[in-house]
Amino acid sequence: MVIWLIGLSGSGKTTLGTEIARQLQARHPNTVLLDGDTMRQIFAFDQGNNPYTVEGRRINAERITALCEMLDRQGIHVVCCILSIFADMRLNNRTRFSRYFEIFMDAPMQALRQRDVKGLYAAADAGKTTNVVGVHIPFERPTGADLVIDSSNDSADIPALAERALMLAGLWKSS
Repeated sequence: MVIWLIGLSGSGKTTLGTEIARQLQARHPNTVLLDGDTMRQIFAFDQGNNPYTVEGRRINAERITALCEMLDRQGIHVVCCILSIFADMRLNNRTRFSRYFEIFMDAPMQALRQRDVKGLYAAADAGKTTNVVGVHIPFERPTGADLVIDSSNDSADIPALAERALMLAGLWKSS
C-alpha cells in the first residue's frame, strides 16, 4: 500500500507522515517513509539546471512515484510525503499502486507564511528565490483526496491523526 501525503511546504506532510510510518512500522516492519525533500538530497535531484521549475518538479515526482511503485510491488508499505502538484499523476496513482490512500494536508497560505519553518515563503516574497509552489507555481487543490486534514494550526494531535488515517486506509481497526 502507498499512503500519499500532499500539501504545500509547511503544511505538516512530513510531521504526520513520520508518525504514520512509525505507527505502521510497529505492526508492519515492511514499511518505508519517503520524503520529497530527503529524496532530493539523497539522489541529488536538487542539482543541475532548474530542478525546481515545473519540468524539474515533474521529473522528481516521476522518480519518486517509480520508487514507490517498485517498493509496492515487493509488498513494502510506503508512506510518501510530497508536494504532488500534478493532478494527472495523483489520478494515475489510483491504478498504479496495489492500494493507494491520499491525504491532503490543507492549510491556507497565510498560515503557511506564518509558520514558514524553511524560510521559503519569506525568500520568495523578498525576491531571493523563484519557482516556489503556491507563490510562483500554482498549486491545484486536490479534489479526490481520501482524507483532508485542516493543518492551519499547530495544535493537532498528530498520533491520533495518524491512527485515524491508518484506520481509514484499512490497515487496522481501532483498538
